[in-house]
Amino acid sequence: MVERFPANVFKEQKGTGMNIGAVLKSFIYIVSASLLYPVLFLLSILVLWTLAAAGGFFAEWLERVKLDTYDMDRLAKALRNNDLGTVVSHRAMEYAKMCKDLLAKHGGRDELEMENLLQEHIIGLWKSLDRTRMMVRIGPGLGLIGTLIPMGTGLAALGQGDLTRLSGDLIIAFTTTVVGLSIGISAYFFYTIKRRWVEKDIKDLRVITDLLVG
Repeated sequence: MVERFPANVFKEQKGTGMNIGAVLKSFIYIVSASLLYPVLFLLSILVLWTLAAAGGFFAEWLERVKLDTYDMDRLAKALRNNDLGTVVSHRAMEYAKMCKDLLAKHGGRDELEMENLLQEHIIGLWKSLDRTRMMVRIGPGLGLIGTLIPMGTGLAALGQGDLTRLSGDLIIAFTTTVVGLSIGISAYFFYTIKRRWVEKDIKDLRVITDLLVG
């Protein structure tokens, strides 16, 4: 059993160390127990995020499966004819359009502005992976927290002989573990494949920039 906060902790001088220990234990127990429902709520939100991310991942995968391999001549021709949809992703297409608009605005090949635009897009591509990369750690972390909190209350219930409460706490503990690990595994899969796509897009952005400027 967890010790309760002693009512006379500030009144009694004898055994002050023991009272302080009881206060700290009670405080940590309250903090830990209060985290259970927020953790369950966050895990539910992350499950919805995983489903949405899976839908976006599948849609982008279908787009990239249809892309053809290209050489420099074909890419240059597609760039001149505004027909990049069959060789590069939609991100590279949007970048090419912005580059053409920038060149038309300045009436020539402004290499400094083009380089700035390129670097901004590269940074944006890497930042697009941050959320997925964080979910790789956050999902299992929340699952572990959701496992340990009910395990503590379950052990306390076992000491009191309350097997009904123990079984309920164990169910919560194991299900949160499964959900947290599932989120982490899914996020790691998405991150690994999307990282390859980002590297491919960055290469395409650099080639497009060289073709337009050079």
